Amino acid sequence: MQPEISEVRLIPSDFPCWESAAADDNYLTKAPGLFPDLLMPLQSDRFRPVPRQYRSLWLSFPIPDDAQPGTFEVKVQLEPDCEIKLATGEMWHSEFEVQPCTLTFRMKVGKAKLAPQTLIHTEWFYGDCLAEYYQVPALSEKHWQIMDNFIHAAAQRHGVNMILTPVFTPPLDTAVGGERPTVQLVGITQQNGRYTFDFSALERWTQICRDAGVEYLEIAHLFTQWGARATPKIMATVDGAEKRIFGWDVPADSASYRSFLEQFIPALRAELERLGYDRDHVYFHISDEPTEANLENYRTAKRQVQDLLEGCPVIDALSSLDFYQLGLVKHPVTASDHIQPFLDAGVPDLWVYYCCAQGVDVPNRFYAMPSARNRIMGVLMYLNNIRGFLHWGYNFYFSQYSRETVDPYTMTHCNYAFPSGDPYLVYPGKDGQPLSSIRAEVQSEAFVDLRALQTLEQYLGRDAVREIIGRNAGMETMTFKQYPTQAKYLLELRCAVFEALEKV
Repeated sequence: MQPEISEVRLIPSDFPCWESAAADDNYLTKAPGLFPDLLMPLQSDRFRPVPRQYRSLWLSFPIPDDAQPGTFEVKVQLEPDCEIKLATGEMWHSEFEVQPCTLTFRMKVGKAKLAPQTLIHTEWFYGDCLAEYYQVPALSEKHWQIMDNFIHAAAQRHGVNMILTPVFTPPLDTAVGGERPTVQLVGITQQNGRYTFDFSALERWTQICRDAGVEYLEIAHLFTQWGARATPKIMATVDGAEKRIFGWDVPADSASYRSFLEQFIPALRAELERLGYDRDHVYFHISDEPTEANLENYRTAKRQVQDLLEGCPVIDALSSLDFYQLGLVKHPVTASDHIQPFLDAGVPDLWVYYCCAQGVDVPNRFYAMPSARNRIMGVLMYLNNIRGFLHWGYNFYFSQYSRETVDPYTMTHCNYAFPSGDPYLVYPGKDGQPLSSIRAEVQSEAFVDLRALQTLEQYLGRDAVREIIGRNAGMETMTFKQYPTQAKYLLELRCAVFEALEKV
């Protein structure tokens, strides 16, 4: 098996964390600096180490399904260039005598096959960010190819099995009164109060998702973020011209929007069923991150669509248990720093998310955090029977409120809006190809940890697996705010689970 070899590149951050994290000791640093994150595939057998910088090579071994179990010796040989041909044609010779170096380690491939991923995992995907960054027209052939590349990477490398689907432009991170660039998969024609729908672009999208192995679709939110006060931006052809028919200027309880939804949602559901995504695999949203102050707005918005979404799973990210207890959100996606009351209440099939706000005590994936703080999520999700994990930023390459495109290699915080490492998990590479990151690879390991624990449970039972998890934890109970913080714990746990699976 041939390893994938990448250079670990340094990425700048002058906003690594919030000031509120001052008392949190589980950071690498809170100072601005250069952070190892980008994984650049090695294009030759040469790389350049730089003195007094964190430079390294990242090796990944894709293990085929039919791999034979056993222990394999891996040798990595490094040879210095003691002479280099200069541009003048002259040869440069090193004045230092540097010897080749051989690094050897053993890699064990186990006999057990991991249980399939049951966690529903979504990293919000932004087609408009890709169109703007690569400067291609939305839904052009080039744009489709780029989106295909990124969707395949998300699904096949990073464990994403649910994709945010822009049937209309998602009303996310948009300034009040502002607009994101239009990426709308459903063509709409309005005439005399009636609507007709062209689902051809949606069909192409679902084909890409199926080919990539995406099991679930989540439909763009039906109302605006942070309050559900207005309708999303929706474009339609009216009297032969394209115009915006809904947006910030149309309130959530608009009769005209209800009329549109009465025609749109049944047609959408029927089309998705035809395309192979039944109601158990299509999730809807009302509004993202409502607060207790938005309870009545959210209730009003939900009333607009409740009958139209009968039988469909509806999820929303939030922090207040009131939304669940009042019956407004049956399937909450709970902020990790507010999840304990939901766990104490026994909310079934609970989801979890974190974003920029979860920077104190709880796991996250900021540049400035140790990788163990990212990877521990697999263990915590196992212990708490978490059904789904949501993150808002797979590829958000805009400034805050989507006002402008940014260079994610230099402005890593969306213009000081979010700590570096929050807005995106992958980088936009050449020719429309995504480039992975240390954070993405470590998070994938967390999901492998989760699957390994679930696999072991099938043989030993849950109590025995919990005992193995707690054996070297150094604490009686783990929570999302209290957990082992050292990499050593996770590495030893992986070994213990491996050895237990070898014995079954």
